[in-house]
Amino acid sequence: MEKGLLHLHNLMRWVILILLLISIVKAYVGWQGKKAFQASDKKIWLFTMIAGHITLLIGLYQWLAGRYGIFTSKLPEGTSMMKDRFYRFYWLEHPLTMILAIVFLTIAHGTAKKPLTDEIKYRKAFWFFIIALVLIIVGVPWPGREIIGRPLLP
Repeated sequence: MEKGLLHLHNLMRWVILILLLISIVKAYVGWQGKKAFQASDKKIWLFTMIAGHITLLIGLYQWLAGRYGIFTSKLPEGTSMMKDRFYRFYWLEHPLTMILAIVFLTIAHGTAKKPLTDEIKYRKAFWFFIIALVLIIVGVPWPGREIIGRPLLP
């Protein structure tokens, strides 16, 4: 089960990135083109948020009870979490940046429900999606990152 959840978590990263890029493009085109807000925009933003929340739930399980989870593994003797790059990344940096990214995805989706002008909806959503994208890119253990790097596909 653990390996399956890890693979699902990895796969969902790509789903989120694809949906996020589509959401960013739709928000930018709507904003710059001064287009009317469409139900399809709201739906793609909703799917982006749902994918983020599913990934977050899987990640929270792994963070707490996974192979290197807080409750299932111990730090090496005499080591501080903040001094150990591996544990600092997986116990603090990765969860924190991803939780913040999901917060921004949720806020971006929330703009679709507010009684704002269409241009403001698109503009706000665009910037919130950009912030979420930056946080995700920074917080993912991409290949080539020393000690913490993981393969693109499991």
